[in-house]
Amino acid sequence: MNMVAPVDEMTDFAFHETILAQGELISDKLNMLRIEHYPPNATKGLRHFSLAEVAYFLGVTQSNIKKLHLDGKGPSPTTSVSGRRTYTAEQMSELRQYLDRYGRADFKQYVPHRRPQEPMQVTAVVNFKGGSGKTTTAAHLAQHLALTGHRVLAIDLDPQASLSALHGIQPELDKNPSLYDAIRYDKAKRPISEVIRPTNFPGLDIVPANLELQEYEYETPLAASNKSTPDGRMFFTRITDALKEVDDRYDVVVIDCPPQLGYLTLTALTASTSVLVTIHPQMLDVMSMSQFLLMLGGILRTISEAGAEVRLKWFRYLVTRYEPTDGPQSQMVGFMNALFPKQMLKNPMLKSTAISDAGITNQSLYEVDRSQFNRVTYDRAMESLNAVNEEITGLVHRAWGRK
Repeated sequence: MNMVAPVDEMTDFAFHETILAQGELISDKLNMLRIEHYPPNATKGLRHFSLAEVAYFLGVTQSNIKKLHLDGKGPSPTTSVSGRRTYTAEQMSELRQYLDRYGRADFKQYVPHRRPQEPMQVTAVVNFKGGSGKTTTAAHLAQHLALTGHRVLAIDLDPQASLSALHGIQPELDKNPSLYDAIRYDKAKRPISEVIRPTNFPGLDIVPANLELQEYEYETPLAASNKSTPDGRMFFTRITDALKEVDDRYDVVVIDCPPQLGYLTLTALTASTSVLVTIHPQMLDVMSMSQFLLMLGGILRTISEAGAEVRLKWFRYLVTRYEPTDGPQSQMVGFMNALFPKQMLKNPMLKSTAISDAGITNQSLYEVDRSQFNRVTYDRAMESLNAVNEEITGLVHRAWGRK
């Protein structure tokens, strides 16, 4: 019996043409949204911060900031009709510099830049499975570090470029270079300083991603087996070597790794001084993480024997998208805490509609104003987010030997 093919069945050629056209359509629509939200040059700005937020990020009381303003010291805030004071991120940086210069030297270091003897810290955010909140974690961590006065470089190592998109960069339209340009094996290799871009957060720069990053996965095994490119055998040092050029510019580097255990992830891990593993507390995700850790450990042991220098000061598991009222999730968190009491971050990142709603317009929670959301929902998400980032910042500072 002859089967008649459906009339809408596509040939291979028609299929690839269709998906290319649909990809371009999505890209065009996203660009229209970007221009709508960030006119006139389609670049992101940044909102003003309330007095309470400024006090939090500076680590002082609100009355302290009010007194500075009344005494005519530091930048002047914008004052609303109701008397509400707000500061730009740039003004917050000015206040930090002022406090560091004229505040009590025996009380606090307001500018937390690393000292000459303190090495640059590189934190890789990893997970084998997509949907674990990896990019959201990396973005908010980098932004929180910048808002609290650190000099931060975010590296988007995922060809899907979600971290880049969160910072207003659409790779297929903006045509930015990526880290691939700084770690490739041919003569087109460029210094990493040429691919770094500023963001809308003072103190935070980014190396955007694009699809070209995937070339590194194909080229590395070829370079490793080619005797004419001996540096291919030491592929795992390429990000480490690239970062040496900008070592004096940054305190912390945050790398958003791709959700796979390939050469990009391994090269990032070798460059890292710390690793943050995001985990969604469900059985399938924990099972996936088990396989990821077994594979990762075996591969890292192999490249360590080949000469890779392991520089890890700490690694932690971060529970993400956590719903405390979900019984099975709470059981899974308890299971993880019992297994790894020293490696689990004490603070989980709660699941929140505020974070997901902000992401609809390619924004982080630090970019959206409290007034745009249900205040209880917003405050709950922000409290959870800040607690996680404060704990990680503490680990970074302890790696420097600070109390």
